[in-house]
Parts: sequence; structure tokens; C-alpha cells
Amino acid sequence: MAQLQFKGKTFVQNHHLLVKYHELVPVKEKSLTDKVSLHDNLIIHGDNLKALKALLPLYAGKIKCIYIDPPYNTGNENWAYNDNVNSPMMQEWLGKVVDREDLTRHDKWLCMMMPRLKLLRELMAEGGVIFISIDDNEVHHLRMLMDEIFGEHNFIATVIWEKVYSPKSTAKYFSENHDFIVVYAKSKPQWEIGLLPRTSAQDARYSNPDQDPRGDWKPGDLSARNPYSKGKYSIKCPGGRMILGPPPGNYWRYSEDSLRRLDKDRRIWWGEDANQVPAIKRFLSEVKQGLVPETIWTYGEVGHTQEAKKELLQIFPNDYREFTTLKPTKLIERILRLSTDPEEETLVLDSFAGTAPSAQATLSLNAKDGGNRRFILVECEDYADSITAERVRRVIIGAPQAKDEALRNGLGGTFSFFELGKPIELESILEGPDLPTYNELARYVFYTATGEEFDDSAVNRETRFIGESRNCQVFLFYEPDIEKLKSLALTLEVAEALPPLKPDKRRLVFAPTKYLDQDHLDRQRIDFAQLPFEIYELTR
Repeated sequence: MAQLQFKGKTFVQNHHLLVKYHELVPVKEKSLTDKVSLHDNLIIHGDNLKALKALLPLYAGKIKCIYIDPPYNTGNENWAYNDNVNSPMMQEWLGKVVDREDLTRHDKWLCMMMPRLKLLRELMAEGGVIFISIDDNEVHHLRMLMDEIFGEHNFIATVIWEKVYSPKSTAKYFSENHDFIVVYAKSKPQWEIGLLPRTSAQDARYSNPDQDPRGDWKPGDLSARNPYSKGKYSIKCPGGRMILGPPPGNYWRYSEDSLRRLDKDRRIWWGEDANQVPAIKRFLSEVKQGLVPETIWTYGEVGHTQEAKKELLQIFPNDYREFTTLKPTKLIERILRLSTDPEEETLVLDSFAGTAPSAQATLSLNAKDGGNRRFILVECEDYADSITAERVRRVIIGAPQAKDEALRNGLGGTFSFFELGKPIELESILEGPDLPTYNELARYVFYTATGEEFDDSAVNRETRFIGESRNCQVFLFYEPDIEKLKSLALTLEVAEALPPLKPDKRRLVFAPTKYLDQDHLDRQRIDFAQLPFEIYELTR
């Protein structure tokens, strides 16, 4: 496979592994829920690279649908490269706005995207899929980057979205009427695409001129261009007319014997006078109860950019800000229909959340089909509360200026707001006043040790139990207090007081120190991991 080379690639290929885990700090006053929880709909304010890493302990391998709308890198977006990669060249890039005069703007864009895409892939379920909005500035680079990270065998399609409803007469060369949506699965064989709902107009194409008791049908052509050895013969119509053969260059789809059987079963239509070229009856009841999506999405089907602006104006009639590359909720709803099942609890992630159309589309579609989808939004800009979260608040409670009745009344739901907090520095955990909370450290060590999902509700501070993986029960002896930490140790008395062990498990115990020899550890089936000096890697 061809490899994409760009300036800085060697420094960012594994940068996602070096990004520290950060705390996710709940902000009750910015949330819309009785109890702030990481199992709620989420809005996270902070750098999306760090936020994605912070989500790994809880959501690795769980996200069914990812939609992102990253900077298109047009040269007019005022975005800046801010990943603190350990390289003098990369340090020179920090904080500088990327414009059209920047000869390294494509390199910077790729350096920004690569580690984020790698973390997004880690967060995806095996049957998950990612949709990425992009335009001509970077679509060619994005395809090659996605082939490298996701594998070209997991490419699904490049969708063309007709984003405007009228041409731009001021365009110098061509009026750009479309964007792209690049689609990749994590594992193509495991992704099952949803079907789009049929419309009444599509169903109206079926009629029943002969009052067939099996229901409405429409005629289908009996001839095709594919060569068929038994597809050249004359047909005598019930009314007496002779049809000497299929149209020139074509073949009948069925042999004479098959045609006679179909006619006997009243599956052939000969016209009102019984003398027309035969047609096969295709019954509406036999049609898929949905439509396979095409790769061209028109504005009449999924909306356009002007519609997206009007949607935002209805929600913020007195506080509208100008945003570029706005997406209509109908566009995101289509993506959700294709990638999520309303019968299942599914997670939708948007790590370039912007004005939160993904959240509105998720809540709107849930209201329409009774689905149980949850969204996770990440926004780094300072409007994460005033625009991103505020739109979701108004959508949930109700937007009085909205034309849609459901939106006026409110779509319902909750969300929890989190700020990206300080990094969890295990190497210096006993130094300084800033120690992580018990649950934050529990989440970190459990995921690092097991690679499995951490469940906050399983934590028992009294017994120090923090969760169970396929191989072990995990315990954490820790307090966010330096003096208490100095006296915490795994002793024989403490080991014997641990909860009963399941026959097929071992105990994995994190603690600042231990006063047990290896024989006693083996008897208690304990694997000991010292805090803060090491992260235990489970190899059994």
C-alpha cells in the first residue's frame, strides 16, 4: 500500500501514546441533569486530543458511530497547530494561525489529524463506523491517511453532499456546490449498514391493476443484456400475439420452463389486453423495508448550509454568531440512521462538536423512532458552554422561535458537562498538593492494567475493589491525601480481609507498598503493583 509522507509524520505517528490521561472534571452548573455522570450524554470542554485520551478508560471499543467535521484547511479558518509534540520543528509551529500563505499548512493539518484519528479508532466498536466531512482542500490527503490508519480494505464510500441550493455567480472558476463525507468502518465485515426509510412517493409507484390478492405490485422488465443460453425464444401471449424474441442485443431473464411456471403462479403481467410484452410482477410486500443509500445526497433530502444557519437562528434568535461549514441536523440524522440501531443503546461521538448539530440530531432521531442513542461531544473553543452546550439546553427544554413543533416543545433528555482537568501524573503522585480523586485514579489504573471498560458503579471504597476484568479482580489502596498515603500498605491482615476470590480469577492489587513476601502473595493469588512508580501490565 502506498504511504503518505508529510513533514512531521515521524514525530506524530506515536504521539497519541504519549498523551497523558487527564481528569474529566464535572461541572454541575453547566450540566442539565440531576446527577452529573460519565454515563450520561456528555459535553466535554477541552483539547480534543487530550479529551479523547481521557475517554479511553471508559469508552474504548464502545463507540458505534463517529461523525467529525474537522477544519477543512481552506486557509481562512484561523486554526492553529497546538499539539505539544517533543520536536524543535513542531514547537515552532505552536500557536501560529494556519493561512493560505503557510507552505506547510497541509503538513500541519495531517500532523493534527493523525493522532486524533488513531485515538478515534481505539474508541470505535468493532462494528463501528466513522463519517468525516471534508472538501477538496484535504480530501485526497484524508483518504490516504485513513487508508494507513484504518486500512484501505475498511473503506466504505465517499459521499457527495450537495450543500447549497443555488450556484454562486461570483465564483471565479466553478461554483463549489458540494462537500464530501468520507466513510470508513473499523472492521468492514462487522459493520451492518442501516437502511433509509421508504417514502410514500416510492410506495405509490406500486399499483394493482389486476386486483392480485397478494397486494400492490409494479412491472419489472423480463429482458436484460446479460447473455443467457436459455434466454432466446419466442413467446405467445395469452391474447394470441407472437413475440419473436427479446429486444435486439438482450436476453430473456428466465428460461421457457421458468416463464411458464411464473405465469401459472400469476407472476407475469401481459397488459390489459393480454397481448403486451410480458413483465414480472414485483410485489411491494417483497421489497426491502428500507432503501440502500446512494453516494449522492441532495439538499432536498438532507438539507443545505443555509438551512443549517436558519436552524441555528431559530435556537439563538438574539445571540447568533457567524460560523462556517455549518451542518444541518437532517444530514447528521441520515448518518445516524445508517450507523445506529434504535433498538440498541448506541454511542455517537463528535470530537469537533462546534455548534452541536450532532447532539440535536441524536435527540431528534431518538424522539422520532424511540431510539436509545447517547452523544459525546468534545469542543475546545471558549464557546463550548455559551454555544455548544447552550444549543443542547435549548433543544432539550424547547426553543420558542423554532418552526418545528417538537423542537418548540423540547426534545427532552439530559447531559453532563465536563471540563478537561489536570493530567494524572503517576510518576509524581506523592509530590505536590494536586492528587487525582480516587475514582479518577481507579479509572486510569484499571484501564491501563486490563484494557477493559471501567465501571464507576462497581467501585467499593470500603473494600478497595475497583472492578473485575476477564482475568482478575482489581483493588486500589489509595487516598488523595499525602499523609494517608504514607501509611497505606498491603499487609497480611489486609490481604486476608479482601473479598472472596472467584475460582478462575487472580487479585491485582495497587498500593503504595507491601509487607508481604512472594509466598504469601502467591497463596492469596495476588499480583502486586506499586504506586506510584509503575503501571502494571497484565500478561497472564
